[in-house]
Amino acid sequence: MKNTLAARYLPILLVALIWSCQQEPKDATPWTPLFDGETLNGWTQLGGEANYAVRDNAIVGTTVHNTPNSFMTTEKMYGDFILELDYKVDSSMNSGIQIRSNSLPHYRDGRVHGYQIEIDPSDRAWSAGIYDEARRGWLYNLEENPAAQQAFKQNDWNHYRIEALGDTLKTWINGVPAAHLVDDKTGSGFIALQVHSIGDDATEGTEIIWKNINILTDSLGKYTKEMPLAPKVTVNGLGVDEAKNGWKMLWDGKTTNGWRGAKLDEFPEMGWEIQDGTLTVLSSGGGESEAGGDIVTTEKYGDFELKADFMITEGANSGIKYYVDPDLNKGEGSSIGLEYQILDDDVHPDAKLGNHEGSRTVASLYDLIQADPKKPMNGPGQWNTAHIISKDNHVEHWLNGMKVLEYERKSPEYRKLVSESKYVVWPNFGEADTGHILLQDHGDRVSFKNIKIKPIEK
Repeated sequence: MKNTLAARYLPILLVALIWSCQQEPKDATPWTPLFDGETLNGWTQLGGEANYAVRDNAIVGTTVHNTPNSFMTTEKMYGDFILELDYKVDSSMNSGIQIRSNSLPHYRDGRVHGYQIEIDPSDRAWSAGIYDEARRGWLYNLEENPAAQQAFKQNDWNHYRIEALGDTLKTWINGVPAAHLVDDKTGSGFIALQVHSIGDDATEGTEIIWKNINILTDSLGKYTKEMPLAPKVTVNGLGVDEAKNGWKMLWDGKTTNGWRGAKLDEFPEMGWEIQDGTLTVLSSGGGESEAGGDIVTTEKYGDFELKADFMITEGANSGIKYYVDPDLNKGEGSSIGLEYQILDDDVHPDAKLGNHEGSRTVASLYDLIQADPKKPMNGPGQWNTAHIISKDNHVEHWLNGMKVLEYERKSPEYRKLVSESKYVVWPNFGEADTGHILLQDHGDRVSFKNIKIKPIEK
């Protein structure tokens, strides 16, 4: 009888044992939920007017016509973190998870911008790739990662793991490594759930659903996962879309290639330092340095778009000049050219000087046109982004995503400004069709990185 009972229950016991062995160990990570399963407390909608609701312990986003991209954003900001969540998306939609993102009044009227972990159910299958929303476009797609492309589950739940530690972003989709990016553009911001805008021909009311949204912000080194993918580095490098759209690095982040002293045939032996991916003009007491001096590109540029990150020290003065002819004023001080001013407006006395009031403040066209006083300048020790666009003699200065001035080279208005300035002694000042780009040594410590240019073809 005992043998009969044992024979009867042995298969059941074996099945139970096998089932138990196959279960994954319980996740001991001390996650903090970002979503309480019942309300949208702690979240705020920005951008468009897509519908967001709570249903069955999940956040449901629904498309509507005639509205831009919509974002359900955390009210709390996050820098370094590990995030995991599940989502299910309609096969006709496009969406994403924003991380380290922001909405700032000066930046495109508050448009949400920042890193996006893509949700892409199309045939392209770039889900878990990294896109830079409303800035640089694709930074890391999945063209060379078929395993991650194939990991996406159509019309089913998918799981993301996202790690953001320092300048390194790593993603996994359903346990498969997807993206590994080194980029230093933004260090903190909100997390957001995107419902993408739709065209008139798309069906309104399609859904994306998110659940199990959990974050970790402490002891990250203990819980971070190894990433087998080699990193794509966009610090002093280009994102995928930048490269496709004609951008080129003006400085490689490591060497002096492509640069020389403005009054030298080679790069200065003193006065400049390259360290940890930054190019720094050293302090020499606040005057124009004899040891180093200005540096210029070895190439000339006509129409162009230029971006450069810069960081000042307290009281510092420097500048980015364009359409420079180093032979003008040779041996008699700084090289001559149109100048995007770099200055500590709060401390340096030049902020109160200039041929026109305020025309020597940061991001101004030096001594000619004042930048918008409401400009978004980060102070000493913080990075800023200068952006100059010159096309068909129309020139714009931007600072940290805000256009702060514009003017027309060679116009009567421009020539009148020059005639009233110290530049009047140089015939046709600022009107050359091509010229060098210059970084100024004004004797103060100022650092540069991510210097890139896009030549514009006529």
